[in-house]
Amino acid sequence: MFRTIAVLVAAAAASRAAGADVGGPALDYALNCQGCHRADGAATPGSVPALAGSVGKFLRVPGGREYLARVPGVAQAPLDDAATAAVLNWVLERFGRDDTPADFAPYTAAELGRLRRSPLTDVERVRRELIEAIARSR
Repeated sequence: MFRTIAVLVAAAAASRAAGADVGGPALDYALNCQGCHRADGAATPGSVPALAGSVGKFLRVPGGREYLARVPGVAQAPLDDAATAAVLNWVLERFGRDDTPADFAPYTAAELGRLRRSPLTDVERVRRELIEAIARSR
């Protein structure tokens, strides 16, 4: 445990010295999301979908905005609503910049608080339906 903490602190210090985006939502992503979604937003084959190149597309279809806040990893994140909103907005900027609609309004703590109270129970079905809607909207 202490070794893990020491490695994280050293990595954060080195990244900060190099001018990298560290702390706040970037650090929260690294600590809470990156284990499955990878540092570059890539997929974990067979279990976790990629964020890079796809996350912003969900905002283009009805229900997509709510989906992003209600998936288990977001809805059950060990962060408060404000920190979770900040991470989700950071993810969209970092991995979905090219696909996020120009009129996107950032998530707020109040919105996340409301949506996180009803996490998705059939994530795969909802995701499949949204992906079909995205494909039809092209």
